[in-house]
This record gives sequence, C-alpha cells and structure tokens, in this order.
Amino acid sequence: MSRWYGKLLGFFAGAALMRAEPPAGALIGLLVGHAFDADWFRLRDDPYRVLGITDEASDAQIDQAYRRLMSQYHPDKVATAAPELRRRAEERSRAINTAYDRIRLLRNPRK
Repeated sequence: MSRWYGKLLGFFAGAALMRAEPPAGALIGLLVGHAFDADWFRLRDDPYRVLGITDEASDAQIDQAYRRLMSQYHPDKVATAAPELRRRAEERSRAINTAYDRIRLLRNPRK
C-alpha cells in the first residue's frame, strides 16, 4: 500500500511556510513529503534486503535464504581464518540473525 499523507502534509506546510512564493513552497513541501512517503529517510536497514529477498517472499524462501547466508557467514566456518575475516563474519552473521528474527516477528507477531 502506497502512502500519500506525507505529500499532502508537505504540500500544505510548504505553502504555509513560504507564503511569499506559494507555488515554490508548495512544490518543495510536496517533494519533501514524497521523500518521506518513499522512505528515503529510513535509518534502519531493511531486513529483507539483508537476506537478499523481497517482502513478497514465502516462508520457505525466507528460511532458504537464511540457511544459505548462515552457511556462508557462520563464525565457525571461518574459525581458522584471519582475525579480520572472523570479525567480519561475526558482524555479518549477527546482522543476518537480527534480520531473520525481525522478519519472523513481522510475519507472526504472537511469537
């Protein structure tokens, strides 16, 4: 579902703040509202992007992507590697686990 209220609020706020140039202020507000609606200012990572899947993926595809990435980045697989590679693998596996947990919570909030 597409959001629209950011554009509307931005349009009116821009027009009100820039009364000297109403068309320009409304246009700037509309653009800022569109940016908020499109999540251009999102600060958190998208858990689906971390796993390399889309938000329409099935549960089986989510599990498959999680297992594939964890088999590749699990810290035990790189235990004999250089310390820098081990640290990167630990960070990546932590991000993968967090993304998988967030997706599971989004899909089934009762757990």
